[in-house]
Amino acid sequence: MAPTEETKQAKVRQRKKNLKTDQDQNDGVSDSIEDLIEWKRHIEVVKAELVKDVTCHLTKLLDKAVTEAVQSYKKDKNTDTSGVDHRTHGAVSERKKVFLHRASLLDDLMEVEHFRTIYHMFVAALCVFFISTAAVDIIDKGTLVMEFDLLYYTFGQFGTVAWSWICLFTYTLIVPYKVLTYWGSLYPKSNHKILLTAFFGTFLLVSQTCVLYVFPVYVVKHYQLPPASSFIVILEQIRLIMKSYSFLRETVPSILQTKKNEVQLPQLSSYLYFLFCPTLIYRDHYPRTPYIRWKYVAKNFAQFLGCVFFIYFVLVTLCIPVFKNMSKQPLNTKTLVLSIFHATLPGTFVLLLTFFAFLHCWLNAFAEMLRFADRMFYKDWWNSTSFSNYYRTWNVVVHDWLYNYVYQDLLWVFNQRCRAGVMLAVFLISASVHEYVFTVSLGYFYPVMFCLFAIFGVLFNFTMDDKWTNPVWNVIVWTFLFIGQGIQLCLYCQEWYAQIHCPVTEKTFWALMTPRSWSCRL
Repeated sequence: MAPTEETKQAKVRQRKKNLKTDQDQNDGVSDSIEDLIEWKRHIEVVKAELVKDVTCHLTKLLDKAVTEAVQSYKKDKNTDTSGVDHRTHGAVSERKKVFLHRASLLDDLMEVEHFRTIYHMFVAALCVFFISTAAVDIIDKGTLVMEFDLLYYTFGQFGTVAWSWICLFTYTLIVPYKVLTYWGSLYPKSNHKILLTAFFGTFLLVSQTCVLYVFPVYVVKHYQLPPASSFIVILEQIRLIMKSYSFLRETVPSILQTKKNEVQLPQLSSYLYFLFCPTLIYRDHYPRTPYIRWKYVAKNFAQFLGCVFFIYFVLVTLCIPVFKNMSKQPLNTKTLVLSIFHATLPGTFVLLLTFFAFLHCWLNAFAEMLRFADRMFYKDWWNSTSFSNYYRTWNVVVHDWLYNYVYQDLLWVFNQRCRAGVMLAVFLISASVHEYVFTVSLGYFYPVMFCLFAIFGVLFNFTMDDKWTNPVWNVIVWTFLFIGQGIQLCLYCQEWYAQIHCPVTEKTFWALMTPRSWSCRL
């Protein structure tokens, strides 16, 4: 019996229904497979991040353990040594700087998305400054000009800076090294050790005074270098003085303790590497990275250049319009206080940008090019709840030098006594050097930096010590930093324009020592 038309249509509908069910099942299976693949990818990402975080924490823990083990070993060795003058032995080897493989803290923090956003905010602020400057040029002049006259002036006479730096570097590379090698080769065999040491020591002292101390000041004053160029010359002077002192301080004691046939003089290549690598503590060898990341180098130099333009925009936009005409108006307490607090924001910008530009970007770029593995140029100073911790963590490079060659050596001289007096001496030396840099570079004497550092810095260091750990103290530290930066920027800017508007007529001692902003009225 042949099937009816309705039966055929029913079979066709059933077949289509079965096909649709199979297709839905296949789609469901396909979706499940895609979900599983996506879940697997998510698990891989989480696993990679977890492994990275664990590796980072383990590396830090291992570095800390190695450092503590080395220091403990040296301490035990010094304690167990019998018949040895502990003052002499401790001054040479106790608590020496240990170099390890470690990255800069900001490089680690940049891996965190939330912290990276703060970096993006600063980049956005730079973009806003750039756009606002361009907009003002278009509105005022009808075209985009973007003049950087102040920047060109500040970094002017670059040729003079270049040849003076070549002279300073060439002298530092050749003379201290040659004097040390000649003296080191003759000293163990000489019968007149004191006379020989006095001759070479006097020669080196005279040459250091003439070249590293007098020559840079002469260049700055004779050629009337602008502020930024003067800062470069004077800061290089300080850096090379500290480098050469560290080289002599680390090598001379080892030569004094060697016998006739056991003298091992440092190699010139090690000393040359030390003059460029971002540390002030000399060692014959440093931990090295396996290769150079040139993209990382280019990124840091680009960030350094960006910070220079950022500081320029801050000064041009927020400082110069306020302080340029202040000496033309009567100065009273109200005006001074308001101008100081007006300068806190740009002063804080300058502080943060200077830190990031030099202590992170510049030093990391040179460390990468030289494969220098120890990148701990600073610590988490922004978390400080005391000024004593802030001074230790803000600039680890300079702190290591002061701690090893000033603090420890003075403690050795006073036989581990007068620790408070020794710490005060370190503060006074540091404050004097800072004030020297500002005085020579800016061309006038106004001891704002010295007073803030040597008076308020010492006071806060001894009163706000490491016992204070409450987060409220971190707020207090930042508050004083804001105010201090405002005071510095305000007073130095006032004096700069007062020197221009009211130049010294009679160059007497008191006229040069008295700030012009105190009496300049147009």
